[in-house]
Amino acid sequence: MSEPRLLSLLIPAVGGQGGGVLAEWIVEAALGDGLVAHSTSIPGVAQRTGSTTYYVEIFTGAADDTLAFSLYPVPGALDVLLAPEFLEVGRAIEAGIPSPSRTTIIASTHRLFSIHEKTATGRSIYPSDQLEAAARAFSRAFIAFDALAVAREQGTEVNAVLLGALAASGALPIRPEAYRAAIERKRVQVETNVRGFEVGLGLARRGPERARPDPKPPLRMPAGFTDALTTFPESLRPIVGEALARLIDYQDEKYAARYLERLAPFVGSGRDLELARIVARHLAVWMTYEDAIRVADLKTRAGRLARIREETRADGAEIVVTDYLRPDLDELYGILPYRLVAPVARWAERRWPHGRPTLGQHVKTTTILGFLRLWLLARCRWLRPLSYRARREHERIERWLATVRRCAEWNDALACQVARAAQLVKGYGEVRRRMSGLFDHLLETVLKLAALEAGGGFGVSTRLADAYLRLVLQGPEGEARAPVLAAEVLARLEKNGPDAALAALSQTSV
Repeated sequence: MSEPRLLSLLIPAVGGQGGGVLAEWIVEAALGDGLVAHSTSIPGVAQRTGSTTYYVEIFTGAADDTLAFSLYPVPGALDVLLAPEFLEVGRAIEAGIPSPSRTTIIASTHRLFSIHEKTATGRSIYPSDQLEAAARAFSRAFIAFDALAVAREQGTEVNAVLLGALAASGALPIRPEAYRAAIERKRVQVETNVRGFEVGLGLARRGPERARPDPKPPLRMPAGFTDALTTFPESLRPIVGEALARLIDYQDEKYAARYLERLAPFVGSGRDLELARIVARHLAVWMTYEDAIRVADLKTRAGRLARIREETRADGAEIVVTDYLRPDLDELYGILPYRLVAPVARWAERRWPHGRPTLGQHVKTTTILGFLRLWLLARCRWLRPLSYRARREHERIERWLATVRRCAEWNDALACQVARAAQLVKGYGEVRRRMSGLFDHLLETVLKLAALEAGGGFGVSTRLADAYLRLVLQGPEGEARAPVLAAEVLARLEKNGPDAALAALSQTSV
């Protein structure tokens, strides 16, 4: 008979993931198999500023008066890390909890983004591939798949699916039958949770360390665009194909053809394909900017209400969806014809130079009047090409493309940096106005620097474009620093030459 052991298991769960129920199932199963078990929990903060941790210890020997359980895991001495969300694996590794020689890591690979990831101006999503690499490096065994996708497909819960994966792993000396009995004794959606347990058990036993998403269905588009797509280099076709489908859905085929016309100058023979890829991606995103018409269209699609019904498990019950909208004056008159509202827009800019008034609205999309209100607005896409907003957006797009083409004549690296600057134009209302102003300032500054560097390597222009973009994407503090840096670099280049300007860039922390 093997020596008695004390086994430990940690569940770092975000609110609403059923971490407490999962811990209770494990304790019940251990007790049902004649083991001694104890659990505790430490509350977290909000949904993604901190998780609630559930800690379970299981003793395989007989209980006596000298047995004492811990309230928290000992770093490096954890047997099982059971994570209902993938970033929690990274948090545990950062705290030194799992051990490569001891810990079995079982995790769902889906992500619920943290507050930092959601609020950053630029893309700040932590790379899942790095999380996976760290999990493999700090585990004795690693089982991971998208338990949320599996749970939604099977109409069950993530915690039940992960319980099945835990049973299949053999990391704890508990029989699968004991886990099933624990679910039944808990009397919480027994049929649904047993089904989820069986699915997780089967997945882990078959050994799919990573559930791969199904391949996307082939894009459907008019024959003329299919033929046009074949004229692009192979590496560009996935991006351009997705862009065409998105643009046709957004407006119409004529609008998609306009995208191809704008992209064509960057795909000629001898052109840098990296530049073409950047322009193709950012141009498609920019040309499908989200105005009030687009928002209304997305909110009234049948697929959206079906998804909400599925996620809430409403089945045949009535659902009520309230959309909280807060458009400002720019967004309201932006969908109207340019000739009609241009004088009003100029007056509003003088009257409220630092932000237009907003109109808060609560629209119940699941009522007849609420749905009809948004549905009729979504049918106004025919107004979009004539609108004030479209005129302003496409003027800025043309200015950006002209600057990229001019920079491409000088230096490919500089052109790529200017092309990437398109990601600054984002957001709604005051945020978009502020970001658009910074974008315009960046283009203006780069052209001035490049003109001063004509005949040189354009190192100052390229590095300034990169530093400016990085600073702005850091957030409000970086937004304030970027124009100051640009002014200093320009002044040094004019007075002291490239070396002094590069020195100013080198001293800037980005």
